[in-house]
Amino acid sequence: MEGKKVSIKLIGGVGVSSGVRGAKRMHLINFKELTGQQLEALVDLGIEVKHNAAVHRKALEAKSLALIFQKTSTRTRVAFEVAMTQLGGHALYIDWRTTNFTLADVKDETEYLSRNVDCIMARLLHNSDLQRMVQASRVPVVNGCDEKYHPTQAVADLITVKEKRGKLKGAKLVYIGVHNNVCNSLIEGCSKTGVKLTTVTPIFNEPARDDALMKEAKKTGLWETTLDAKKAVKDADFVYTDTWIDMEFFSDPKFAEEKEKRLKLMMPYQVNSALLKGSDAYVMHDMPIHRGYEISADAIENPKSVIYEQAENRLYSAKAILLKLLCA
Repeated sequence: MEGKKVSIKLIGGVGVSSGVRGAKRMHLINFKELTGQQLEALVDLGIEVKHNAAVHRKALEAKSLALIFQKTSTRTRVAFEVAMTQLGGHALYIDWRTTNFTLADVKDETEYLSRNVDCIMARLLHNSDLQRMVQASRVPVVNGCDEKYHPTQAVADLITVKEKRGKLKGAKLVYIGVHNNVCNSLIEGCSKTGVKLTTVTPIFNEPARDDALMKEAKKTGLWETTLDAKKAVKDADFVYTDTWIDMEFFSDPKFAEEKEKRLKLMMPYQVNSALLKGSDAYVMHDMPIHRGYEISADAIENPKSVIYEQAENRLYSAKAILLKLLCA
C-alpha cells in the first residue's frame, strides 16, 4: 500500500479524512458541519451551473463516480449520472443486490471500491451502513438518501426556493406529511439559511429521529411544528409535501395494515385545492408522487406548482455537490 492510511474522523454530518498521503476528504452525509453561509454557497453554485452548463463541461474530466443503490431511485440516479456526464466524468451504476455488498462487510467492499473511483454516492437503507462506508472510504461519500437524511434533495429544494423568491432568508415554507428523512434535512437546511419552516407532521417516523438536529434547529427560532395545516398554509410562500409511506413499503403486503392506519390518519392533511384556497403559495413535492394520497391531482396541476422544476433542480444540486467535493 502506498503511504499510510489514517482513520476518518467523523464530525456530525461531515467526515474529514486525511486519507492517503495526508489528503483530506470531505463527505456530505447531512448538513451538521456546514454553516448557513456554506450551505447557501452550495445552493448558489447549483443555480450558477444551471445557467452556465458549458463553463463546467470538463470540470470532472477523467473522474469516476460510483452510484450505489440499495433502495430504488429515479431522480437520484438520473441526477447524479447525468451530472457526472455533463461535467465530463463517468458514472458507474451499482445495484447493491448484484454485488458482494450483499455478502461481505460494508467496510471491506468500500475499502476496495474507493481505490477505483473518485467519489461514491450511496443510497442506503441504514445510516449506520453509510457511516461505516464513510469510515472506510478513501474518497468523498455523498448520502443519496437513508432513513435519517436526504441532503441532496434539500439542496435542490433550497435552489427552488431561492429561484422563485429571489432569496432564502425570510421565506416561509410549510412541510405537511410524515416527519421523515426529507423533513429532517429540510429542518436542518432551512434553519441554517434563514428560511422560516413550519412542519405539520401527525406521524413521526422513528427511524428518522435525530433529537440533536431538532434541538439545534429550535434554538434558531426558525422552525416550529403544529397540527393546524390550514393556519400554517395561510401566509406560506411554499407548501411542501412528501409520501406518507416509504417507497420500499408502499406496495409491500406485509405493510398493508400499517399503510391503512397511516392513510386514515393522514388524509385530513392532504395537500389539495381546499387546503390551498386563498393561498398564493408555490406547491412542492420531492417525488415520487402518490396521486390521491398526500397530494391531489388538482394541487399537482395548480398554476403555482413547481414540482417538476423542483425535481429538475436535483440535477443542479448533484452538480454543485460533485463540484464542491471534487474540485475544492
